[in-house]
Amino acid sequence: MDNRDIQILMDSFWPLLKAGVAFTLPLAILSFAFGLVLALLTALARLSGVSILIAIARFYVWIIRGTPLLVQLYIIFYGLPTVGIVLDPFIAALIGFSLSVGAYNSEVIRAAIQSVHHGQWEAAESLGMTRTQALRRIILPQAARVSVPPLGNSFISLVKDTSLAAGIAYLEMFRVSQQIAATTYEALLVYSEAAVIYLLFSTVLSALQNYIEKRVGRHAIRVGGTS
Repeated sequence: MDNRDIQILMDSFWPLLKAGVAFTLPLAILSFAFGLVLALLTALARLSGVSILIAIARFYVWIIRGTPLLVQLYIIFYGLPTVGIVLDPFIAALIGFSLSVGAYNSEVIRAAIQSVHHGQWEAAESLGMTRTQALRRIILPQAARVSVPPLGNSFISLVKDTSLAAGIAYLEMFRVSQQIAATTYEALLVYSEAAVIYLLFSTVLSALQNYIEKRVGRHAIRVGGTS
């Protein structure tokens, strides 16, 4: 590595990191938040016992999980304008990633709800709670603890998947690395630097996930010990 390579790395580090903090992480956080709401609604629809809701939820999950995320983003950003619907790259990416998070994590949430012992429902009913009250006060808090590890992994994967938004011209970190590589003609160097920053984000998020899992685990032990 010569002086020019070192200078390119130094000059590109802050623009890449800034794009990651200002564009990549906000897109991931918002997509994950909206996606979790959609995932919960989809999971509840699957568990509702209502045939039409179950069919709609299954169809949605089938479509999203059965097609590539990049293709979905292209349909939203490049395909919808052909029918008069033009979206900003950020909005298109937000919709695409939220739909993906919702489909995949609906199965996580559904499994977590089903993992709660049926006796919890019966106990809530004996206390005079409605099904909605039991779900909100008893079932979902327990299911949330079960779903923390897979949901944490899902968020970390989402942060990396946001690089696909470069394909629809959203100025996230990978898109910035493409622009820098195009001007410096050092694709290997710049893309490797971007990979290191993604790795840094993933490492920090993994440490945060482990911390949350330990806190949730200790809380569950305290609750179990006082019950």
